[in-house]
Amino acid sequence: MAEYILETKGLGISFGGLKAAQDVNIRIQKNQIYGLIGPNGAGKTTIFNLLTGVYKPTAGTFYLDGEELKGLSQEAINHKGIARTFQNIRLFNNMTVVRNVMVGLHNRPEFRCSVLESLLRLPRHFQVEKAMREKAKELLRIFDLEQERNALACNLPYGKQRKLEIARALATNPKILLLDEPAAGMNPQETEDLAKTIRFIRDNFDMTILLIEHDMKFVSGLCDELTVLNFGTMLSQGETKTVLQDPEVIRAYIGG
Repeated sequence: MAEYILETKGLGISFGGLKAAQDVNIRIQKNQIYGLIGPNGAGKTTIFNLLTGVYKPTAGTFYLDGEELKGLSQEAINHKGIARTFQNIRLFNNMTVVRNVMVGLHNRPEFRCSVLESLLRLPRHFQVEKAMREKAKELLRIFDLEQERNALACNLPYGKQRKLEIARALATNPKILLLDEPAAGMNPQETEDLAKTIRFIRDNFDMTILLIEHDMKFVSGLCDELTVLNFGTMLSQGETKTVLQDPEVIRAYIGG
């Protein structure tokens, strides 16, 4: 068993002569809620894109549970155990809520059946379909979305679309869940409910969570540790309370 569930070593990427991220070293322990913060354009989502195979690192590498994943495809990295949500919600809008979650379940071996079984509508196909629907409903219940399971995803209010995207990512049974600004656009009550849900996921799914967020109240009440990025480089790192009191971090956020 690796000491860290996720570790980056000198991770970085350049686009032409522009270094979008450089020499990023993060170590996340199992079951931590870890925050990646920084001003707009600091390189936070770039790091998420590197960790999920959207971009290939031009420097450094990263490990999940001790296994190097650099160079793998998005699908392969997801199968290894990294799932994410996006800053801009990406749902299958014209599919039902429950079907959106069932898409995530296709990643899991216990819910697979052969093309032949599906084409011929053999008993195994219907058994898997029923099991997937029940598992999807179980996940939706956690996010208080079970009553909307047959609604189209596009008809959900914004806050519930955010929750649905998290539920779909969780359906892939990841080792670590990457949340890109999960509280964006939520009102204070929705944000508080989301924080409770994230803690529930950590505690009941044996989950590690890495999140990007601009809401410092949300971050300070939720994250165990933080890494702060600024202009693609690490500005500060450590326990949340200490990092948020760092004068360099304060300066990066409010200037002067």
